[in-house]
Amino acid sequence: MSTHPQAGQLPTNDQLLNIDELLLAYTDKKTNLAPVSFGTSGHRGSSLKSSFNETHILAISQAICEYRKSQNINGPLYVGIDTHALSKPALISCLQVLAANDVEAYYQDDFGPSPTPVISHAILTWNEENKALADGIVITPSHNPPEDGGFKYNSIDGGPANTDITTWVENRANDIIANELKDVKKINADQVLDSANIKAYDYIPNYVNDLENVIDMQAIKDAKIKIAADPLGGASLPYWEPIVEKYGLDITVVNDSVDPTFKFMTCDRDGKIRMDCSSPWAMSSLIKLKDQYDIAFGNDPDSDRHGIVTRSSGLLNPNHYLSVAIKYLYENRTEWNQNLEVGKTLVSSSMIDKVGSEIKRTICEVPVGFKWFVDGLVSQKIAFGGEESAGASFLRKNGKVWTTDKDGIILCLLAAEILAVTKKDPGQLYQELTETHGAPIYARIDAAASPEQKDKLKKLSPEDISATSVAGFPILEKLSHASGNGAAIGGLKVTTESGWFAARPSGTEDIYKIYAESFISEEHLKELQKDAQEIVDSAIS
Repeated sequence: MSTHPQAGQLPTNDQLLNIDELLLAYTDKKTNLAPVSFGTSGHRGSSLKSSFNETHILAISQAICEYRKSQNINGPLYVGIDTHALSKPALISCLQVLAANDVEAYYQDDFGPSPTPVISHAILTWNEENKALADGIVITPSHNPPEDGGFKYNSIDGGPANTDITTWVENRANDIIANELKDVKKINADQVLDSANIKAYDYIPNYVNDLENVIDMQAIKDAKIKIAADPLGGASLPYWEPIVEKYGLDITVVNDSVDPTFKFMTCDRDGKIRMDCSSPWAMSSLIKLKDQYDIAFGNDPDSDRHGIVTRSSGLLNPNHYLSVAIKYLYENRTEWNQNLEVGKTLVSSSMIDKVGSEIKRTICEVPVGFKWFVDGLVSQKIAFGGEESAGASFLRKNGKVWTTDKDGIILCLLAAEILAVTKKDPGQLYQELTETHGAPIYARIDAAASPEQKDKLKKLSPEDISATSVAGFPILEKLSHASGNGAAIGGLKVTTESGWFAARPSGTEDIYKIYAESFISEEHLKELQKDAQEIVDSAIS
């Protein structure tokens, strides 16, 4: 994929979103709407494309109310939003329905943003102490462009709802829309704040005060680590000052701008504004500051992802940081049970497998999507769950569950802890890993596919693949189900002794994604990618 000339540069005025047009479309467009569709991270879309509109949110919210009632979930429902322009109007729509359905709902004071992990943390801490179970809703499209909106349901386990739940909610919401919203109960928007069921709440203190139980904040303070934090205009912004005040850390927020156009963001590789904290183009402003701080980091708008910038390596590849974090945590969390496994997605780097062997821990490989780690974290089967897309969470220092959704804030603070304790930054520690295990080369590319071909790819079985070798090496495994939990991966993974590839259909575009990793060279990686596309195209044509 070629790099756009605007990549790494601030957007031009004509690239900035017309917020008024976006908000008008949210309420005005009521016909020819795209259906509700829950992917790996909830329903996402844009009002400008008729895929994230008031009708969608009213229907999804009503469906969630009905699901809660069917499951006797009668505790509070915690609602969080990020800083995308569509998030606040979607919050109002959601609260209108929750109030009319007699759901006790909490939202951040002054309609402020709430990080995704904070909602998970609130659900879990409530449910540990109360019989009436809580759940939550997070309104965010994560790192997606400014015109997008997103809506995600987190069940009583604190994590993204599983496929059974989201399928039920999706189907019911689409039925409600087909019936012209006649089943939706709602109060008027101007009555929301007066409803006894809707309560303003400050999520910040409980989460911030609890951080010392998952991160060694004292070690960071004692080492006098000089830290830069960039919220990327997102929900972590109001958390850094309370963290500084509580723990005495030396954290400078290098960008405190909040603007729904995200005009302060440098453009991503394709020239679009995208708040992806794992992208060197989107993070170029922070990368330029790397030599001024001991460690620097950023979060996406809902703070479920992390981007770690070190003096030694600049912006760390997410796979590299996950490998370092796993080795550090399992060797330094002395209260963790020695049988705790390592959770990874099947498209994450095999460096994690090598680290697992080194630290003598079982690797639990699951399909793409953080929801597959939820049960393992709750049951303390796994101590760490991480995705190649820079999302992860891990257990408290005492081995109890912290969050069951991705927590970019603790992954950022962990980078500072690692530096404080080891006296080496995560980039230096990854270099040490490559000296021991080699330096695998990893990349993801996209290939065109029709909806019919994507559906076929999703249902592929190993028997559909006739190839016996890839990039000059015999195929060792053809997988359509994850080894860690036996769940269908919605695609295919093929391994050889020198590398692997995995192919999965996109949920939103007419493409499929090819993840590949070579243990040999850049040239071998390209050969892997070429052979992978030929194998998949042949199987789905």
